[in-house]
Amino acid sequence: MSSLNSSNVISINRVYDAPLLAVWEAWALSEKVSQWWGPRGFSLTHHDRNLKSGGHWHYTMHGPDGTDYENTTQYLEVLPMQKLVYDHGGHQDRPPLFRVTAQFKAHQNRTELSMQMAFASAEIAQEMQAHIRQAGGDTTWDRLGEFLAKQITGKEVFLIARSFHATVNRLYEMLSSPDLLAQWLAPTGASMKFLRTATPLSGTSFYEMSFNGGESMHGLINYLELSRPHRIAYTQQFCDATEQVIRPVFFEHWPLQMRTQIELVQEDQQTSRITLCWTPEEATSDDINQFVNERAGMTMGWTGSFDKLESLLKSQ
Repeated sequence: MSSLNSSNVISINRVYDAPLLAVWEAWALSEKVSQWWGPRGFSLTHHDRNLKSGGHWHYTMHGPDGTDYENTTQYLEVLPMQKLVYDHGGHQDRPPLFRVTAQFKAHQNRTELSMQMAFASAEIAQEMQAHIRQAGGDTTWDRLGEFLAKQITGKEVFLIARSFHATVNRLYEMLSSPDLLAQWLAPTGASMKFLRTATPLSGTSFYEMSFNGGESMHGLINYLELSRPHRIAYTQQFCDATEQVIRPVFFEHWPLQMRTQIELVQEDQQTSRITLCWTPEEATSDDINQFVNERAGMTMGWTGSFDKLESLLKSQ
């Protein structure tokens, strides 16, 4: 989720497991940016681009419902490997919607992307923040992370990030305590309970999820890392009621094991960000293809879970 850090500015901050050059080229090279630009479910047709101060980029976004959106980005400032300033959302028949300042900073082998989206007024910024969230606009930056992971490691991953009005220590508790985790992790329309909880970093937890239709499914969680308050890692597998590992009934193909890596960052005094990465393990090529094709559904599922987490934090 984006944060409104001043009256008319929406800020987005991400850190990618990729060197600065790789992140810059993902933005700067048309053949690369075309593969990730836009919300999840959208595709892009590149027309022409002149990436320099005073240049432009003309492209068409294709929505999942078949609607086409013509866009012309006007570049005001281009400092390679450092900074981009551009007007976004305009075309021949309409003015730009907002001005973006994107800054790129290297942190050893990682890269920080800081973006500020400036609007004409606070009211417009608030309206656009709601629209961005409803349209899944923040998934653009998840897709960038997935693209970078594939470029660097050759692996397909799923990424989702979201900011919450909570301290990083509070979020760590919500993610690491079985009692708290069970209150929000299940997707919308489902409930969760742990049938067995393991000692941290020793043993396997066993849980059951129940759905409104009466059906249930089981799973196993094996923690690999619990580094308070910034990192959590575990593997997760579907299983039957006797704890035998199985593929889920709702997919013909699916990885037998998923590795979950969670990074927690304190953004400011009131806001912290969760970045979650899923990596398939013990997977065939058909399993990987199914995984890639289901990213939109995974986004929907995790969004529902994060909505529940947000409500739980507010109620406390």
